[in-house]
Order: sequence, then structure tokens, then C-alpha cells
Amino acid sequence: MKTSLLLVSVVSLLVAHIGAQDTIRGVNVGGWLILEKWLGGDIWDSAPDAVDEWTVCESLGDNATSAMQTHWSTFFTQDTVNQLASYGINALRIPIGYWSIISNSSEPYVTGAMDYLDQAIGWANTAGLKVWVDLHGVPGSQNGYDNSGHEGSVSWQTYTPNQQLTLEVLQILAAKYSLSIYSDTVVALELVNEPISWTPNDINITRQFYLNAYAAVQLALTDNKDLQIIMHDSFEDLSYWSDLPVTLLAQYGQIGLDTHIYQVFTSDYENLDGDGHLEAACAFQDTIGPSNALLSTYAGEWSAALDVCAYVNGTILPGEYCSEDGCQCTSDDPSTWNVTLLDYMRRFVEAQMDVFEGNGTGYFYWSHTGPGAWNFISGVEQGWIPQPLTDRKFPGQCGFTLPDVTGTITSKRLRRSYQRRVMRGQLGSL
Repeated sequence: MKTSLLLVSVVSLLVAHIGAQDTIRGVNVGGWLILEKWLGGDIWDSAPDAVDEWTVCESLGDNATSAMQTHWSTFFTQDTVNQLASYGINALRIPIGYWSIISNSSEPYVTGAMDYLDQAIGWANTAGLKVWVDLHGVPGSQNGYDNSGHEGSVSWQTYTPNQQLTLEVLQILAAKYSLSIYSDTVVALELVNEPISWTPNDINITRQFYLNAYAAVQLALTDNKDLQIIMHDSFEDLSYWSDLPVTLLAQYGQIGLDTHIYQVFTSDYENLDGDGHLEAACAFQDTIGPSNALLSTYAGEWSAALDVCAYVNGTILPGEYCSEDGCQCTSDDPSTWNVTLLDYMRRFVEAQMDVFEGNGTGYFYWSHTGPGAWNFISGVEQGWIPQPLTDRKFPGQCGFTLPDVTGTITSKRLRRSYQRRVMRGQLGSL
């Protein structure tokens, strides 16, 4: 009896604020305040041998500040925000690097990006959009990817002062963006983007950092005590993080879990045909749903990028190139895609949207611009991203239809179903 009462109390704590949390239909602002070469920008013409923001600034030397300011003022503008809003986007996830908050004279980075972040938050406010501030690059690099600011080695955890500096950066961001002047727009702060869970990182250290960072950010909050604190899944199963609400004594909505879902990059997807990719997209409901029952779970990054080809007989097969007359591949310019490939890509996008909206708390497409199927704006203009975003040309692909395809969609009913299953022990113990 005591055990049952304890379980009920724990679940009640987790879902106290479950409410009608609006679904996020967002877009990432990639390649702007942290450079990524593959996403483009004229600045790369000035530093053709550079591979990341570190080497761009290093290469340009005294000219780096003016070059970066030109990039910041042209790559993403108020017109871009208004265009995204007109397409039904209701939120932006904006990556920023630690060097924009606390500079280090021994590093080649230049400062000034925070002014543009503030400007973008103002544009978002005017357009009625919400903003996630995403700490995308941390001292020492959390993953060695270009998106951390410095491609190559990973020393975020192996050099102890790096984590303390990260906490200081997060406290500065939390104190600023929880001020009342931002509270209508800035709704979340992401602690660190994509920290790898493998060597030289240690997932146990990442986990402890999340606990420490949550406490540090909570202490730093000023006016808006409801600023959501987002933790990336570190490429671990979502179930690994299921105890966080209990461990942190956090009510539903205080913390969020960010998972990044791409059907490229790994061998798991390279041999899938068209139906296989759709099945894989639908299968994510089996992990996102139970996770979202316990803490708000988002597809913080996803895209339509695939390596498939559409043949004249209508089949969709894996590949980047094909020689058959009339065959087209996703590697071709999307503006030239035929009806068969456009319809398939629309199906793939809708299946993912259904899963993220019907089982999670929303999504952020990667990115607002970029090559091929990475480009959200092009996707809308070319028809493989629906308009409005709730429109479905291929409804029910994943075994369910969204409860309200015309307005705000919430996952309240599904979350409660998952929560009942947790209490009955069908999804494991807490």
C-alpha cells in the first residue's frame, strides 16, 4: 500500500503541470551565430580552407570581426523571421557559442553575436514566435564537430575547468533571458548541444553535469522561473533519462529532453528503401511517446534529408545516383524533382511531423536554409513540406491521425495514456 501511494505521488509530481502545452513547430537557425560551412554563407569565400568558426577567425585575423558582422547581418534577417512565421513556424532554436558570452583572448573567436541574438529575439517577438537559446558550442568542444565551433579534439570533460566555465556561461544566459522583458519570447535554454556519450566523454560525467547545470540555472533565474531547461539525449536511448524528473524533483514542463533524428549519417539507414524509411520514421513514436509522458520530449533537430532514388515504375530505392532514364534522386536539385519524388518526400516529412506532434511536444527542423532537403524554406516553396504545416496529403501513415489538424495540437491524451501504463508497470518501474 505504501509503495502504491509513493508511485502515485511520484507520477502526480511528474504531471502536475501537464496541461495544454502547445506543440512546437519550429526551425533551427543553423550556420548563423555559429558557422557551419556546409550550410553556406559568403563568408566562406574569404576563408576557403577553413572548416569551422575557429579556423575562419584564425584565417581572417584582423579582418575577422568585420567579416563576421557582415555575415551576422545578412545570413538571417527580420525578413527571414517573417517568412518563417508566414509558413506557420511558431518557434526558433538559435545556436550560440560560449565565446560569444565569455571571451578568451587566447582563442581566435570574435565577439558580437549576442547583439544579433537579441535582435533576433526582438524580431521573433514582433512576429509572435518563441525562442530557444541553444548553447551549441562549449569550452573544449563537446563533440569535435564543426557545429561546436572547433572541429577536431574533444576536451570538454577531460580538462576540468571547461565544465565550470560552461556553468558560468549558462548562468549568464539564464539570468539575462529570464528577465521579464524576454519572458514572452524566450521559453527555453538548452544546456549543451550534442555532447557525445563515447570516449573521451563519459556519459556519467555528462549526466552529473546536467544535474549541476539544472541547479545552477535554477539559481540564476530572475523573473521568469518557468524558463524550460533543455537537455540533449547525448545520443543515448531516451529511456536512459526517464528518471530525471524524479531525480531533480521537477514538475512536468520544467525540463525538456532534446533528441536529434536524422535518417542519414549512419549505416542503419543507408540500405532502406522508401517504405523502410517511412517505417523507421513511424517507429520513433515507440520511444518518443513514453519519454514525453514523463518529461517534455522534442525532436530538436530533424530533416527530410535522405539518400534515395525514385524510379519510373514508382519504386523508391536506396542510392545517391541512378542512370535509368526518368529516375531522380534526392541528391538532385529539389527544384527539379518529379511528382513521384516530391510525393514521396512529402510522405516522409508528414510521417515525421505526425510522430513528433502526436507523441512528443514538437520539433525544430534543421535548418531554415541549407543544401537540398535540409532547407525548410525551399521545402515549403517546392511543396514537400505541407502548407499549412498541419495539412496532410497522406494522413494516418503511422497508425493514427492527429486529434486536431487545424489548430494547436497537444499530446495530452497520449501522455496520460502512457502515464497510466507507467503506473500499471507496463513501461518499467520509475
